[in-house]
Amino acid sequence: MKIVVFGPTGMVGQGALREALLDPAVDSVVTVARSAMPVTSPKQRHVVHADFGDLSPIAAEVADADACFFCMGVTSAGLTEAEYMPVTHDYAVEAARVVGGTFVYVSGEGADASSNTMWARVKGRTENELLALDRPAFVVRPGFIQPRHGITSRTRIYRYLYSWTGWLIPVLRRLAPKFVTSTDELGRAMVALAKGAQPTVRVLRSDEINRLAR
Repeated sequence: MKIVVFGPTGMVGQGALREALLDPAVDSVVTVARSAMPVTSPKQRHVVHADFGDLSPIAAEVADADACFFCMGVTSAGLTEAEYMPVTHDYAVEAARVVGGTFVYVSGEGADASSNTMWARVKGRTENELLALDRPAFVVRPGFIQPRHGITSRTRIYRYLYSWTGWLIPVLRRLAPKFVTSTDELGRAMVALAKGAQPTVRVLRSDEINRLAR
């Protein structure tokens, strides 16, 4: 099985990459990013590509994939909708156009195409377009993500948040299981989807992510 991972250096991407490399059913993982990254497994091939609005130059390397994990993301803080759209919507749609196989889009809890909140509206619109594709496509909507195995967020405020609230995670898991997952559970769920798992829903919240990971 061949999996393509967009955004492999972010927190979610790191988790997805780790679980894909650990799974014996996965023979090859192609990671795509704007800059170089350490390659720690013979199963991984890293592709450096600058323009995610046009993936045609790398199409030959990714078109035959069995699955694509779109883990790219950017915080909406301080951005206009026009600035937020490319990474969140345009790049995802382009990836779905070029990469073959099951498509898994990492969204977020609260995404809604009819929302008055900009980030939620953009993510919701992207979800709807991807789910309408004539191919297997799924959306994962994690809420609070617990980083594990040394994985950290590249966003400073998120790193502070996770360090301050880590002790609350066991409590949150009991009180609000629909809103809490971890990088390894999220990664395992995505790999399960790539391997052909058929959950009862195509938009998976944290509790459904955790259930699939098990």
